[in-house]
Amino acid sequence: MKKAVAKKSAAKATDGPSPSRMIDGRIKQLGDWRGEMLARVRGLIKDAVPDVVEEWKWRGVPVWERDGIICTGETYNEVVKLTFAKGAALDDPAGLFNSSLDGNVRRAIDIREGEKINEKALKSLIRAAVELNASKKKPAKKA
Repeated sequence: MKKAVAKKSAAKATDGPSPSRMIDGRIKQLGDWRGEMLARVRGLIKDAVPDVVEEWKWRGVPVWERDGIICTGETYNEVVKLTFAKGAALDDPAGLFNSSLDGNVRRAIDIREGEKINEKALKSLIRAAVELNASKKKPAKKA
């Protein structure tokens, strides 16, 4: 039975465009400041974590992972929202988090048209999220 599950997930992984191509498509589809901003933050994420894994989840949400979800990149009419999966556990000395501040787990950064990004602080926050994920990673089970 395990083999059937493995084959099914392997087949799913090769069906359709890759998550990176799906994100490329979203950026192109937006065709405005939101696409430009999503591309920009995507570049900053890749600069901060060169081996980041891009995923496409929940019917069209770009997700960046390493040892778990780092953040998502949602686009709305008025904002590009970077939601950090474990943001409440991260230090944010630059005060980047400006949305979802009441939650126990997540925190978000809403970026509006024309706003500047503190690139250095954002990269630090991204790296901190990766370090947190790595610290929570479960050790491999012994055979």
